[in-house]
This record gives sequence, structure tokens and C-alpha cells, in this order.
Amino acid sequence: MSLGGVRDEAEIRGHRRTYIGALPGRLVRALRDAGTMNPVIMLDEVDKLGADWRGDPSAALLEVLDPAQNHAFQDHYLDVELDLSHVLFIATANVADTIPGPLLDRMEVIRFDGYTTEEKVAIARGYLWPRQVERNGLRPDDVTIGDEVLRVVLNDYTREAGVRQLERELGTLLRKAATRIASAPDIKPIVIDEPAVRQALGRAKVFHEAAARTAVPGVATGLAVTGVGGDVLFVEAASMPGRGLVLTGQLGDVMKESARIALTYVQSHASDLGIHESALEREFHVHVPAGAIPKDGPSAGVTMVTAFASLLTGRPVKSSVGMTGEVTLQGRVLPIGGLKQKVLAAHAAGLSEVILPARNEPDLDDVPADVREHMRFHPVASVDEVLELALEPRELAAAA
Repeated sequence: MSLGGVRDEAEIRGHRRTYIGALPGRLVRALRDAGTMNPVIMLDEVDKLGADWRGDPSAALLEVLDPAQNHAFQDHYLDVELDLSHVLFIATANVADTIPGPLLDRMEVIRFDGYTTEEKVAIARGYLWPRQVERNGLRPDDVTIGDEVLRVVLNDYTREAGVRQLERELGTLLRKAATRIASAPDIKPIVIDEPAVRQALGRAKVFHEAAARTAVPGVATGLAVTGVGGDVLFVEAASMPGRGLVLTGQLGDVMKESARIALTYVQSHASDLGIHESALEREFHVHVPAGAIPKDGPSAGVTMVTAFASLLTGRPVKSSVGMTGEVTLQGRVLPIGGLKQKVLAAHAAGLSEVILPARNEPDLDDVPADVREHMRFHPVASVDEVLELALEPRELAAAA
């Protein structure tokens, strides 16, 4: 059952038989089509349910998904009690935020994280590539591609948790190949290499630039969770004559508070950090690039503290380090969510070290083993540990 755009309660409960054209609800019709009282019913896109003057379908689903009530579900058309307790309901959603709380409370939530690079390559090799070859009128021996070239397509032309964009890019490659074969059949078989990818797909759409961005003091590399999985987030800090704090980059209220907390912490611990008081009597500007994208959440706290400390001490942030964690005024580092996606994003961006809250250390078990082998993790409990790990040594900063 696809629930996207459904906004009529009668879709779930059925119409009363007094109306012309009355029908039973979609659940009753699903049971009839399945021919059994204990089928698996998949409720697709349950987060896209709507509501209007005809009722709220999500409220009707409360009884359907509650095992304490659904043994006596009443469809308006049948007007008799229907036992749904033997049905296995599986609901799918992209985001849990838009699902009403009481409805979400009746579900056991199983979260699926984004694929790793190796998983995407395996999916492309075993499934996406053969399917696109067939759809574009080619035979398997007409065109070949290596795993390294698949990685080029994956890393330079896609940024997503799934593989939909990857399949579209592979389809573009194969349509170009099919055109060449149609023009000159004698050139078969075609081997697609990196120059052929650049020619077919154009210039790269995704850039990994952590090392270049953190080369100057005042820029720190954070990790975030977005709608397409994890991502690398740069936090830039600058100072100028004046007083106050300026925030740009479409930051939400929680992120603005994190910036204020970060500045207050650095100001209150200036002597410990080796910062002269005169350096604090200025106006500070914090910017998070990709200004057209709204950003919010507390997990950039340690990144903002590091950016301020880097700016005021003149010590650049190590280009190999990404960090995440909420920070308090006392300098404690609190746990965050989405660690697996953030670590995968750091790995994809070429970072080799991740600073994370100590209380998130058990979450590293969810990170694929091949990613853990190539990265170093630093669980921390305080901001002092973060700055010790993230900033370049003072001697190197002075020499630079």
C-alpha cells in the first residue's frame, strides 16, 4: 500500500454503504487480494500521509498498528469486526520527524544507514550495471568497466546515501557507448576508462577539499548528517575591529547557541589557551559554507570551539581530522547521533582521524570493519582533549 499523498480517512476505514460507489478500505481489499488473514502488508511512505477536512489517515492507522486493538478493527463498509492481529505490517519512511508521535510509538524503528563506497561498488557491479546494459539495448560483452572506474563515477559525480544517482550516471555512460556502437559497429567491445567517463559525464560535480580548506587558522572540519547521509561541514571563524558575534550560513537556533557557547568557552579559558585578552576585544564572524542549505543541531559545538581556538592561537587545524560533538560551557563533550553516517562521510572525504564524544564510542561497532581499519578514532570527554588532538603543535604553527 502506497500511502504517499493519501489524505482521506476512508482510504483506511472504508466508506459507509449509504454512499453511492462505496468501497471497503484498502486494508480489507489487501486481505481480499492476498487471500489470507495473515499476510505481510507494506505501508510505503508512511511519513507522506496528509490530512484535510475528510479526516486524518494517520489517526486511523493508530488502531491498525496497535496489537492491543487491531483484533477488533471495524471497517465502515463491512460493519463487522475484523481481526488484523495476525497481519505483519512493515512501514517505510525517509524521515521520522513528520510521522505523528503516537503513530511512531506503535512501531519498532529499524534505521538503515547509507551504503559504504565498497557496498555501492558491489551493487553497481552486480546489479545496476547489468540492468542498465540491458535497458540501453547492449549485450554484456559489448561494453566493460573496471571497479576503479566505477569508484571515479561514484566519488566524483554522486553524493547520496543510496544509489539512484549512481544508476543514472551509469545509464548516461551506456547511452554514450550505445551511440558510438550504433555509429561504428566495428569498435565493439568498448572498454570504459576514466577519460571516457570525463568525456561522457563532464567535469566532476563533487569535490573533496578538506586539506586545502583547513590550511589557514580559523577553519575546522566538522561532520554532519544530511538528507543524503553524512557530510563534511567546514566552520570558518574570522575577527575584525568591533564587538559582538556575527553568524551566517543559514544556521538554526540550536547551532547559533552552539556558536555562542563556543565563543564564551574560549573567552573564559583564554589564559589556559595562551590567548591574550586584547585578541578577544574584537568582533567575531562565524560562517558555515553552503549558505543556501539550512543547518541546525548541537553536534557542531566542538568544531566551533576548535575554529575559534585555531583563529586566536594561530594554530591551523590538522587537515586529516574531522570532529563531532556537543559542547557545554564547562567544556564537556556530550554525545550526538548519526555517528555511522558521519564516519562514512569522513572516510569518503579522505580524513583519517575522527574525534568523537567518549559516550559515542560503543556506536563505532556499527561502522563497517573495512572503514574502521583505515581510520583512527579519538573518544574524548572534554574540549581540552579535542584541541590537543585537532590543532597543529605550537612549534609548527610558529614556523609556518
